[in-house]
Amino acid sequence: MANKVETKLIEPLFQAFQKERFVTVSTIDHETGAPHVAAISWVYAPDASRLYAALDSRSRIVENIKKHPAAAVSVLANESSYCIIGNTYVKLERLEEVPLKLSLIELSISEVRDVMFYGSRISVEPQYEKTYDEKAASRLDQQVFAAMKKA
Repeated sequence: MANKVETKLIEPLFQAFQKERFVTVSTIDHETGAPHVAAISWVYAPDASRLYAALDSRSRIVENIKKHPAAAVSVLANESSYCIIGNTYVKLERLEEVPLKLSLIELSISEVRDVMFYGSRISVEPQYEKTYDEKAASRLDQQVFAAMKKA
């Protein structure tokens, strides 16, 4: 039986995007037209219809979406794997109150699909560690999320 396609985040996904989490973002490369996939963690859902991502302003993702706005975000949450599809744009060239030069990207969600293979579930979500100063990383994470929530 085919999974239902949603047009916005279901509640467990919305809650998952209220804090930092590992996701991959797929865009169309602005030079080659080939798929481009990158891992990011500064992603926030201001509501069930949108995702924000804070990215280095020099990121290839930023250049890609300026030419091709279509994007997909893959996330492991709610014991499954989801693909969130939509159109993106640069909401803010510079995210204020953050010491790094970050751009704020907005994705307007058009589809949310559960893409987990049949008869399985995610038993442990991915975990990662920041490999630089722990206190500095925590402070930066807090600044970035506060700025995204104000945007």
